[in-house]
Amino acid sequence: MSPRFYCLDPDYRVYPIRGLLGYFHLLHDASRNQAVLIDTGLVGEMWLLRRTLKEIGVAWRDIQAILLTHGHIDHTGHLAHIKQLSGAPICAHSAEQAHIDGTFPYRGPSRVCGALEACGRLLIRYRRAAIDQHIHAGMELPYWGGLQVVHLPGHTQGHCGFFSARFDLLFSGDLFASYGLITHLPPNILNSCPEHYPASLERVNDLSPHRIIPNHYLGFNAEMHRRKFDGLRTRFRTENLKPARG
Repeated sequence: MSPRFYCLDPDYRVYPIRGLLGYFHLLHDASRNQAVLIDTGLVGEMWLLRRTLKEIGVAWRDIQAILLTHGHIDHTGHLAHIKQLSGAPICAHSAEQAHIDGTFPYRGPSRVCGALEACGRLLIRYRRAAIDQHIHAGMELPYWGGLQVVHLPGHTQGHCGFFSARFDLLFSGDLFASYGLITHLPPNILNSCPEHYPASLERVNDLSPHRIIPNHYLGFNAEMHRRKFDGLRTRFRTENLKPARG
């Protein structure tokens, strides 16, 4: 069975790679037979990535870059292995290196996230990897027809999305999850700096992409995920503008 994909024009496709906890994405430019990865999954996805690469005729060395939305283990589980196979540079915000390395000092409710990640690194024999290119807000990356870095802190301090102006499409990482009738921000125990969520939601609203692809979702419909983001933002603003009960 051929892999599923988002077809944005005859040459540009997005292949979702399903993992244990969500998706990561292979972006393919067929006109140049080049690809870029956004995140790398957790564990058990390599066979599907290999199959997808084989079916579309892309070699490991055709992967131009590995872009990280953030450094949580469900996004970096295969990072070191893919870097070794492809030689592709790892591009991420500098604040994410501590997450990649497992040295981030979690505090408050997010200490649960730190404990879960520590267990996960032991179970999957996790290997850390160094960021090769530090990215920042507004940075233009020369991959897949051009991708702009959109800084969206809240889940982590260095959490970033990637925006394609060519296709009016935002890869939003873990800014929100979109599952059927349920659209929500990540649970508080997984967020290192949730105080930044209001500004990040408004940043996406101001950017106003026609399409959004998160990392945790159901349904291969980027326009639908944009509509669901709008509903989430409206609920978030309404709930946070309610007067406190005395």
